[in-house]
Amino acid sequence: MPDTLSTPPAAARIADLRLELTARNLDAFILPRFDAHQGEYVAPHDERLAYVTGFTGSAGMAIVTAETVAVFVDGRYSVQVANECAGPLFSRLHIFEQPPEHWLSSVARDGWQVGYDPMHLPPGWYDRFAVACAQAGAAMQPQQDNPVDAVWQDQPPPPSGKITVFPVQLSGRSCAEKCSDMVAHLNEQGAECLVETQPDNIAWLLNLRGDDVAFNPMPQSFLIADRTGDVSWFVNPAKLNEAVQDHLPAAVTAYPISEFLSTLRRLCVAGAGVLFDPDFSPVAVRETIAEAGATPVSMASALTRAKAIKNPVELAGLHNCHVQDGVAWAEFSCWLAETVPARAALGHPVTEREAEAKILSFRQDRPGFLTESFQTISAAGGNAAMCHYAATNGRNAPILPEHPYLLDSGGQYETGTTDATRSFAFDLRPEGYDRAYTAVFKAFHALATLRFPRGTQGHHIDAICRRPLWDQGLDYDHGTGHGIGHRLSVHEHPQRIGKPFNPVDLTAGMVVSIEPGYYEADRFGIRIENIFEIIEEPNGFLAFRNMTWAPIQTDMLIPDALTAAERLWLNSYHQQVSQRLAPLLSEAAQAWLSAVTAEI
Repeated sequence: MPDTLSTPPAAARIADLRLELTARNLDAFILPRFDAHQGEYVAPHDERLAYVTGFTGSAGMAIVTAETVAVFVDGRYSVQVANECAGPLFSRLHIFEQPPEHWLSSVARDGWQVGYDPMHLPPGWYDRFAVACAQAGAAMQPQQDNPVDAVWQDQPPPPSGKITVFPVQLSGRSCAEKCSDMVAHLNEQGAECLVETQPDNIAWLLNLRGDDVAFNPMPQSFLIADRTGDVSWFVNPAKLNEAVQDHLPAAVTAYPISEFLSTLRRLCVAGAGVLFDPDFSPVAVRETIAEAGATPVSMASALTRAKAIKNPVELAGLHNCHVQDGVAWAEFSCWLAETVPARAALGHPVTEREAEAKILSFRQDRPGFLTESFQTISAAGGNAAMCHYAATNGRNAPILPEHPYLLDSGGQYETGTTDATRSFAFDLRPEGYDRAYTAVFKAFHALATLRFPRGTQGHHIDAICRRPLWDQGLDYDHGTGHGIGHRLSVHEHPQRIGKPFNPVDLTAGMVVSIEPGYYEADRFGIRIENIFEIIEEPNGFLAFRNMTWAPIQTDMLIPDALTAAERLWLNSYHQQVSQRLAPLLSEAAQAWLSAVTAEI
């Protein structure tokens, strides 16, 4: 978003948008956070939801009507949306408990025209809204240009980050090999074309990386491949340099991104099948295929799954960068333990933003580090109860010895992507904190040590992680685990672990997080997160192999509540942390690490 000095207040922004909607004869407008790629992170140019509502979370949507602006978020953002979208201008709703299409059906009136941007709405979302509108006697109206853009006077320009070659020494497979597999898949499906709109899939396929969106090292682009092996890549031509052009196989031809839909229409063969991913493509793709007389075939992208199962070179790179990241975590944790009490005693406490900058500085000292992999969550006291809290210049709490602290942070390295969370305490702790912290550790251990058969999916094992918390009457309103990219997205599909149904088999070579937590509004938040590789054991069962090496603070654990197996695992983990990290640490951090990894 533009800075707050140049951005008009929410009431003025909403009023401007309502005037624009009236001029277009629209009674409502559906405003998701998505850009044309339906990803989690978007460029400043595409922060339309934040511009209109002020909500800065990474997931959510709004429906703007003449009476209200309904903002829908999940449980991770319930506190944040209450702070950022306060007052009578807004209706704040839980996206799962009060689905937006149900809400729209309840408020829409006969004859309403409901606008949407067909490049920003996935087909599944469109279908649900279309049914809801029909039930109310309303109609969906596509907009050729987004009405938010028409009123956003200081909208940043589209991103134009540099594209670089990702060499086969790091990727493990050539672009030509991957394209060959993609063509084989097309022929197996009997389809004429495959449409790919996910930038990380395209970056992985072409062995390229980019810099269009913060934290996401991939260029924004679209791609169409046909069964003969020809690949059309749609990207801003200003980003292409000689090295990139020389790297691309002869079968790959680059076109301006503005030609994507027109070329798709031209390449469609009447009656032939065209594959597209319904969860990560704009509905404009489906409409274009159908209008051209071809057959839209909804299918999860084969590239998504191929990318998720890491090859040996990718896995080696991920293990390597996690050791370097562990060094940064140890140096930071040592600094935090020493500095928080000392600075508080002097009346000049460490702040959330200062701690965020400190973990970044320790990463910058590590070989191969490039940038952060997401906006660091540096949260003191009650701020940690907001799962995706972000400190700002105007919201920058002190880290005090009497309040727990949570840090969720990761890095993009030349050889991979990292993500970890640790919870810290310094002195007195709130009532109930140790009990909850112990339950979170037990939940983490329960899943980290699980063996499971082939064919197991993430929702099958989610409750195993939650059981220790449920035994205490506790729970958390977010997923238990997500995939992670190989110098790509920190949240990678298709594998995930959580309550919702996700029909994706967990497979050897996939990499996932395990991150249970517990949160009490305005008091504290707790989360422990490591990254794990899924491996196959000699008996054919699958298991988790740890990648993250960072100490887990032990003095908040209730000793009598731990089983012998939990103690053994934690002591073994800390022994491995010490063996891997100690030779790479400063003298002060070595001494600190020796103390905090002592057997319990």
